[in-house]
Amino acid sequence: MTFTVGIDSGSTTTKGILLEGETIVRRFLCPTSFRPATSIVDAWETLRAGLDEKPFLTLTGYGRQLVDFADKQVTEISCHGLGARLLLAQTRTVIDIGGQDSKVIALDEQGNLTDFLMNDKCAAGTGRFLDVISRTLGTQVEHLDAITEGVEPHPLTSMCTVFAESEVISLRSAGIAPEAILAGVINAMARRSAHFISRLSTQGPLLFTGGVSHCATFRRMLAGHLASDVFTHDDAQYAGALGAALIGQRQRKR
Repeated sequence: MTFTVGIDSGSTTTKGILLEGETIVRRFLCPTSFRPATSIVDAWETLRAGLDEKPFLTLTGYGRQLVDFADKQVTEISCHGLGARLLLAQTRTVIDIGGQDSKVIALDEQGNLTDFLMNDKCAAGTGRFLDVISRTLGTQVEHLDAITEGVEPHPLTSMCTVFAESEVISLRSAGIAPEAILAGVINAMARRSAHFISRLSTQGPLLFTGGVSHCATFRRMLAGHLASDVFTHDDAQYAGALGAALIGQRQRKR
């Protein structure tokens, strides 16, 4: 048996995958701690527990250089493309929206990276932005689908995290329902993401990954703005870690 571990040390969550061949054996997910290296160690120890052999470890994400026991370190762009293709074999475009950044990755028919765009300079349009606005309105991201189902979005004029938070407070004071504000925030983020995707020459199928991909309302609105299907997967948040583990499998075969 050939086991490999991929760990994606993200800004807000740390994800890990234990692979045997191309089969997921274990998953690990936790909030990234104040010291990200601690979360990496926790993921590593959890995923390799009880194995007779030491798995090949590939690290990706913001914290990939914070520990010295990895066998390989790889950028998240390469990992997300590979992971996406394992989740949906026909994937030609990946939109990944994480805690602090978003990225669009274009792939050819064989799954090779052809181009990408990354936004890590502004929190607008990321999971962090959605989390801040949700907490301002007294709820959590996990509840957004239930809260916004069938609700008409209220327009939001600002996508800057600081100004948007102030605008949301003003809208509540004006009597606008929090459900309509949240739907408006998601719609504004989806529209921004669609514009981001359009900056690349991309083709379908498009796979939506990252923590925000769990929000069905966001996915539906994004599909509307793109006028095309948007796919996701139960393991979409693990795409980077999955790709890292796949790189380890390839390295082991050499």
